Amino acid sequence: MFNGIFRVPQPKNEPILGYAPGSSEKAELKGKLKEMLSGQAEVPMIIGGEEVRNGNLADIRCPHDHGHLLGRYHQADAEYAIKAVDAAQKVKRQWGEMPWESRAVILLKAADLLAGKYRQTLNAATMLNMSKTPHQAEIDAACELIDFWRFNPHFMEEVYGDQPISTPGVLNYMEHRPLDGFVFAITPFNFTSIAGNLPTAPALMGNTVVWKPASAAVLPAYFIMKVLEEAGMPPGVINMVPGPGPVVGPPVLNDVRLGGIHFTGSTYVFSTIWLAIGSDIRKYVSYPRIVGETGGKNFIFSHASCDVEALVAATVRGAFEYQGQKCSAASRMYVPDSIWPAVKERMLDEIKDVKMGDVCDFRNFMGGVIDKKAYDTIVEYIEYAKTTAGLEIITGGGYDNSKGYFIEPTVVVSEDPKSRLMAEEIFGPVITVHVYPERDYDKMLEVCDRTSPYALTGSIFSLDRGATVKAMNVLRHAAGNFYVNDKPTGAVVSQQPFGGTRASGTNDKAGSWLNLERWVSPRAIKETFLPPRDFRYPYMGEK
Repeated sequence: MFNGIFRVPQPKNEPILGYAPGSSEKAELKGKLKEMLSGQAEVPMIIGGEEVRNGNLADIRCPHDHGHLLGRYHQADAEYAIKAVDAAQKVKRQWGEMPWESRAVILLKAADLLAGKYRQTLNAATMLNMSKTPHQAEIDAACELIDFWRFNPHFMEEVYGDQPISTPGVLNYMEHRPLDGFVFAITPFNFTSIAGNLPTAPALMGNTVVWKPASAAVLPAYFIMKVLEEAGMPPGVINMVPGPGPVVGPPVLNDVRLGGIHFTGSTYVFSTIWLAIGSDIRKYVSYPRIVGETGGKNFIFSHASCDVEALVAATVRGAFEYQGQKCSAASRMYVPDSIWPAVKERMLDEIKDVKMGDVCDFRNFMGGVIDKKAYDTIVEYIEYAKTTAGLEIITGGGYDNSKGYFIEPTVVVSEDPKSRLMAEEIFGPVITVHVYPERDYDKMLEVCDRTSPYALTGSIFSLDRGATVKAMNVLRHAAGNFYVNDKPTGAVVSQQPFGGTRASGTNDKAGSWLNLERWVSPRAIKETFLPPRDFRYPYMGEK
């Protein structure tokens, strides 16, 4: 038996590769893209370590070229969902009793595998299945997921190392047990790193997991399972069951063995899950932990003192990278009238250079939105802006789904700071701007705070420190991640722990020890060396 004092290596954030012309990483990624485009994958369910195929197939397609079939995947139904729960429960005790350092080693090895052997495989799958550019795939599927897998073992060591004080004659210590029951991880289409983190964070802490990846991002999910398998993850610890949410979700949520939910997705779906659990809470073995990161109506607020060039660069990147489909994407903007002409001119000039198309062409800044449903929803908002008084599209507004689900980067100006486009989540390449009188800076901060039910990310652009501090104070509860003179996207593991409140989730901060605390059930232990031998207390010696 190992009896050394195990120390997790001090983690560092994974360097981002540039994919510059002539670089080796570009050549390798291009080769992997060609390889994936030349064949068709068949993605099974993975239950108890076995690849399971039931013949109920659904297509895997490229959003930027929806006529191209990348492959097909086997969809779980209620029967297979419960089989996944059974598989998780079967190995629960054995996995929970595995030494914590052995669980850590699995993720540390997975990180190294992803940093090397699997890097371009996962990047290519993310680009093709999710329509991400090489840079967006690199910072997500490679760097952020590597960071999660290297930093989470470090955070686990911190959680386990937090011990109570002891007094003379008494030794106090605490263990952090896995939750009662299994964890149900439900992951979104837009980040491969989130897809990899939501099942592995609870698993690292000794829990077993049923994982339902997004139907629109099954190919990267499959390769994540392959990396974990090669890293030594035992069969049954994480069970992947792709399929429609309304089919897979109910039987899993209804199982009395449910111990927790780890979710990223829409606010409506998350609230529906919470209602389903809460409506019959007494049936569960233990109160399920519910952790969720949901929607956002993220803002960029500018003061008259701001650097206009920096503001515009942040807006173009924050609103239009990955087609505005980041949880943190900039979706509303506030600009004082005194600088609006300069901001508008530069913004229109910059957006002219934004290229959109096939992500395999590295010159493109944008690809297609994820699927027909998302396309139709975003188009409805654009058409609403075209036909509604008080809203003006100053650039963009075009769309075409003949080959891929393409929507132009679109800027709408709204006279009303509380219009539908200023308040509702669109989740696409549309940003709505309200131009306010410079003298109303204080008032408009209050309006920004109250306009949206969400509170995920936001930023202030200002070179006046007094104005910056005022924004930080007024908007204190309007964003779980707040940025000063930067875009509201791009949170880095261990640098900016991510999450929001209000309608944006439970704010349990992925990328820090705070999230891992949610996947344990602490037990305090007291050992008394010389216990009392008489029940009587000294005060009882006289009347």
